[in-house]
Amino acid sequence: MLAYIIGVVLFALGICVSVALHEAGHMLTAKAFGMKVRRYFVGFGPTVFSWRRGETEYGLKWIPLGGFCDIAGMTALDEVTPDEAPRAMWRFKTWKRTVVMSAGSITHFILGFVVLYLMAVTMGLPNLGPVDTSPVLASTSCARPATTEAQAQDTSCPPGAPRPAEAAGLRAGDKVLSVGGKPVATWTEMLAAVQATSGPTAFRVQRGGQTLDLTVDVPKVQRWTSAGVKEVGMIGASPQRPAMTTQYGPVAAVGATFSFTGTMFAETAQRLVEFPERIPAVVSAIFGGERDPNTPVSVVGASRIGGEAVEQGVWVLFFFLLASLNFFIGVFNLLPLLPLDGGHIAVVWYERVRDWIRGLRGKAAGGPVDYTKLSGITMVLVLIGGAVTLLTVTADIVNPIRLQ
Repeated sequence: MLAYIIGVVLFALGICVSVALHEAGHMLTAKAFGMKVRRYFVGFGPTVFSWRRGETEYGLKWIPLGGFCDIAGMTALDEVTPDEAPRAMWRFKTWKRTVVMSAGSITHFILGFVVLYLMAVTMGLPNLGPVDTSPVLASTSCARPATTEAQAQDTSCPPGAPRPAEAAGLRAGDKVLSVGGKPVATWTEMLAAVQATSGPTAFRVQRGGQTLDLTVDVPKVQRWTSAGVKEVGMIGASPQRPAMTTQYGPVAAVGATFSFTGTMFAETAQRLVEFPERIPAVVSAIFGGERDPNTPVSVVGASRIGGEAVEQGVWVLFFFLLASLNFFIGVFNLLPLLPLDGGHIAVVWYERVRDWIRGLRGKAAGGPVDYTKLSGITMVLVLIGGAVTLLTVTADIVNPIRLQ
């Protein structure tokens, strides 16, 4: 239990640090361009302590959930003092405002990349997705019928059950090259070839530096599959599983991390597309339905999974989740929806394109976008976001996703 609590605290702390650095990204880029940053605080609620350095107040709030960076004149509606007016953010060039607004997400991407790189050179990067293993035997067992899913998961061997692979001389570590004269390159191909045959069948295997020809007497047995019970050939053998992670040297880890990051961006984009259709499953889970492990999780749920990972000693999963969350927050925050940073970027570029079109027509540039006209849409999006957050937090409390 202590390890679980430590894991939860560490993961929650990692998230808080990520969000604090997100706001620091806004602050540093704003200062670099000459914008005035009034305040930079970590957390929300009452102030624990603060100090002023130069023109900026720094501090810590009691609720360690996020933070904020107060930049003078982020929109034309923000009140600014006469001395702040020349440095109001909305007066700066479009590309500078875009850099400042996107700096938070870029910070998340950098953090995710750094975490993955450190994983690559220490504990290794996870091997994602289904990996079709090489047709190498890990062990031999028996060929027995199984007409239910529970029986198919049972790996025990009843007395007298035939052991075709063992009887033919196949051993752990043997790599199957062909079955019945048909070459096989993966375990799936070998399995399909075995299931389609019966009786004495020629197997060509590689054992060390030798190539051996063996004959396996393949029996037909009744086996449960997702498509129903079928009669298939079976030799009684299991595959060598690929390593859970792959470790790299300091140089090779750079390319591997970039490649892995690209895969994670693709996965994150897919998750965002599927996000709305998974909400009903979250509601179902709250009212007693089985929790789908692919449903969205809140910070609470992610922290609980992180705690379980530490409790079980699976640090690879802990850091992988932390990197994944950084990528998700970074991508999500760039969606062109107010009040997200992506929404503000969309408004900035709308102004830029609008003024360019007006210039082509011989007209003067228009004024800044009136955010009051967007307040209705913004409020709806805030309410939807709040509702989704409440649903996921509730589900993560009453019916959380757990590690197997």
